[in-house]
Parts: sequence; C-alpha cells; structure tokens
Amino acid sequence: MKRLVLPLLALLMVSGCSHRYYAENLKSLSEADQGANTTVADDGTVTFTQGRLEISLRPMTDEELNRQFADYSSDGANSRNPYTFGNSTYFRSGETPQRFTVFRVSVSNYEYPKVYLDPTKVFITTSNGRKYYSLTLDMLEIYYRRYILGGSGGNAPGVDGIAYNVWNERDAILRRTLFANEQLFSAQERVGYLVFKPLAKDVDRLSVHVSDVVIRFDYQGDPAESIDIEMQFEREIGRIYPDGSRVASGS
Repeated sequence: MKRLVLPLLALLMVSGCSHRYYAENLKSLSEADQGANTTVADDGTVTFTQGRLEISLRPMTDEELNRQFADYSSDGANSRNPYTFGNSTYFRSGETPQRFTVFRVSVSNYEYPKVYLDPTKVFITTSNGRKYYSLTLDMLEIYYRRYILGGSGGNAPGVDGIAYNVWNERDAILRRTLFANEQLFSAQERVGYLVFKPLAKDVDRLSVHVSDVVIRFDYQGDPAESIDIEMQFEREIGRIYPDGSRVASGS
C-alpha cells in the first residue's frame, strides 16, 4: 500500500505545479539595436533606407490578420484565413494557437532602375540558435492540401466538397497577398506577406535576414550588386500556472 501512496502523492504534487508556456506578440527592438540606415516607426515597422529605396518589415499579430481577412476568420475550423486558425480554439484552454509567423513586407523603389527582393532568401535566426526559412506558395499549398484534405493531395474522389472549397479560397488569398517573387522597377511599390513556421516557445529574440537584395544589374540583366539587411525583433516568453499567474523567463 505504501508503494501506491507515494507515487500518487508525487503525481498530485506535479499536477498542482503544472504550467504551460506562453509567448507574447513580436515587437521591434529600438532603433539603437537596429543596423545602420534603419528606423523604427510607432507601429513597430522597421525600415531600411538607402537613397530613395525603402524596405520595411512589420510583424503581424493573429488579431490583425483576422481583422484584415474578417470575412474569412469567423467559421471555426472552416475559417478560410490562410494565415491563422481564425476563431478556432483549443477545447481545454479556450485559446487559439498560432498557425504561422507572419511579417508584412513593403518595398518602395525610387532609387534604382530595378531591384529584386527574393522572398525565398529571407530567413530568421534566433538568439538560441534556431533558424527558420520563409515558406513559398508551393510549400503552403502542400500544407493545406494535406491539412484540409486529409493527405489526398487534391480534388480526389471522396473529398468533402466544403473542405475543397475552403482550400481553394485559402489558396486564392495566398496568391493575392504573399509578397510577389518578381523584380520591382523604378517608381514602383509592393506590399505582401512573408510566412514562416510558428516560432518555438523558447524563442524570445530574433533577427530577420533580408539577404541578397539585388540593386544593380549588368548589361545582360544578371545581378551586379546586392545588399544584405538585418532587422531585430523580440517578444516576452514565460510560464502560465493554473491560478492564471504568469512568470516571464528571466524573472
């Protein structure tokens, strides 16, 4: 009997001290912590400027993305917003998990005949050694085919028609709003989203590397000069206990 009581007491003690991890929304570091020629706006947008070329990044919250796509974010599991889980919630915690890490990127080119920011060359490094690469449209399409269609990979026999329509609507939004993988000519501006996997719960500081941005081309149209840009962001992480109290990491 004693052998049973002790493990039971230990289990009760562990359950009483149980916790889960939380992570606040990303925010930009101050201008002092950014690189040269970089400013930080009141809304958290980080902008690199070279002459009259501006490249800006801003982390997007799920709440902002749900407002941006309000008509596609209120149908629970069938919400068509491709960037979030809409208003779906975990049945135990009542919280909505994060589907992706999303940045709004904008480029304004009034300096060069043409520039080229390749979204596939943008990546994240974290203070604890993790690395995340931006997700392409093809990657996101594969994700949603498997997620919505149960691995069938397309409009296969037996696939629920509603599920297929949800996937089609998500795909259409992605094609319309992801940052386009195209050259940007003089006096042109472009805005779109960059998408990464959700950050691990232990990530509290990161750098976004906008690498190999081509600003000059030779007479054959091949890249002749490029620049690398790095922008800094952070967030609070920590633990939530059953009584609702929070303890930030490092406290």
